[in-house]
Amino acid sequence: MILDEFKLDGKVAIVTGSSTGLGQGICFGLAEAGASVVGVDYVPSTETEAQITGMGRKFLSITANLLSIEPIPGIIKQAVDTFGRIDILVNNAGIIRRTDALDFSEKDWDDVMNINIKTVFFFSQAAARQFREQKSGGKIINIASMLSFQGGIRVPSYTASKSAVMGVTRLMANEWARYDINVNAIAPGYMATNNTAALRADADRSEEILKRIPAGRWGTPKDVQGAAVFLASEASSYINGYTIAVDGGWLAR
Repeated sequence: MILDEFKLDGKVAIVTGSSTGLGQGICFGLAEAGASVVGVDYVPSTETEAQITGMGRKFLSITANLLSIEPIPGIIKQAVDTFGRIDILVNNAGIIRRTDALDFSEKDWDDVMNINIKTVFFFSQAAARQFREQKSGGKIINIASMLSFQGGIRVPSYTASKSAVMGVTRLMANEWARYDINVNAIAPGYMATNNTAALRADADRSEEILKRIPAGRWGTPKDVQGAAVFLASEASSYINGYTIAVDGGWLAR
């Protein structure tokens, strides 16, 4: 039955940025589909854990700062020691810094690039090595952005990093498909999360954005769950290197 292809029973997923926002929503979606979830964030994912264990699913919270790649081997080991394997990696953790390009600092450039693309690549590499060792294949889902397709304003390092996410997603898909590893990305549109709090608080900018979205509203973490479950499941086994926009029609305008 086709609906069985979307089930994640017995699968183990690592989701970064799991305490709030899109990462938390993705954790909920994967758990509802049957997966055990390893949530990684720089603060404990207490609320996420409570809701997932309340569903009767398993959740492991790992606190780690992904501005550095140093924690990655330990996260993989802890996940495997706890659940015996990993099957899915969702690279969701990311940050944004807003300043005019003429005034943008090196620190803001480096911080954003470190977590948004360097960590994404090396976490994917570590997961792919584990998938290959397990001889099981696996699914990697990177969180891209509308600014993987567009330039944006006042977010130079974010634009650079998210353009790189889409490119490296293709690269990894090309190299790792032979190991039955699918690498794809989701490009959320304007979502009501911590990253957009400043935009939503600016009445003029918020109205300008909403006028451009055919759906007429900001997206929510729940809007991303379906795409995440699809890309994590066997239903997407012949999709590789693609970035799916979940944007309320923003790119269609």
